[in-house]
Amino acid sequence: MNDFKKLHDGSKLLHLPNAWDAGSARLFESLGAPAIATTSAGVAWAAGYADGDNMPADVAIAVAINMARVLTVPLSVDLENGYSDDADLVAHTAMKLVDAGVAGINLEDGGGTPESLAEKIVAIKKAVAAAGKELFINTRTDVYLKGLAPEGERVAEVLKRAAIYKAAGADGLFVPGICNVDEIKAVVAGAGLPVNVMDWPGVPSADELHKLGVCRLSAGSGIPQALWAVAADMAKGFLAAGSAGPLMDKAMPYGALQALFIKA
Repeated sequence: MNDFKKLHDGSKLLHLPNAWDAGSARLFESLGAPAIATTSAGVAWAAGYADGDNMPADVAIAVAINMARVLTVPLSVDLENGYSDDADLVAHTAMKLVDAGVAGINLEDGGGTPESLAEKIVAIKKAVAAAGKELFINTRTDVYLKGLAPEGERVAEVLKRAAIYKAAGADGLFVPGICNVDEIKAVVAGAGLPVNVMDWPGVPSADELHKLGVCRLSAGSGIPQALWAVAADMAKGFLAAGSAGPLMDKAMPYGALQALFIKA
């Protein structure tokens, strides 16, 4: 069992901050993160694309390779829907990440069918096994995030999809948007996979999530969203008055930032 998979054994809740470039990944690692995940939204925005399968696969791969270059902890990459409906092409993309040293990926159903995602999982697992490598596939279902089932039926729909993804070879189940304690408990009990939830308004505390049996907590796109707001405020001040304003007092010192990358 690889180091990244061990982090999902439930002995403690895995806190995964979501980075958007090599610099943010290295920063989060320096703060003690046991592993780093990417945020597809943050990566897309930083590269000048809208989130939601609009970013070319090569852009996501290039960012991941650069992250892997500076990290010593495991890296998991958000591949959205794999950037293709062709399962073999998605597997080819995933293998580029495996060759770069990536430990895991997120792969989502979004608006697609569970069967389509399962085909991608099977193709990836086959390619990875043929290469004698390992890759943790965290399957994201958007049942809650996109309202793919009516309220009251969402747990059943998540568990139906979880069974399909587990049978295909998935290693984890990501259910962003789920917040209700009883619903989280039901998903954990029935999924048969390590469950990942996302920091979200109304989600239980980290300690409570661990007690409920959740194995992984993702920050999502919240950190880059907050930083974009800060950057916008500072730029407005500079453009209006020639000063970035009081937020400059909170800036990381130049030397501290340099030190993160001296050995990278």
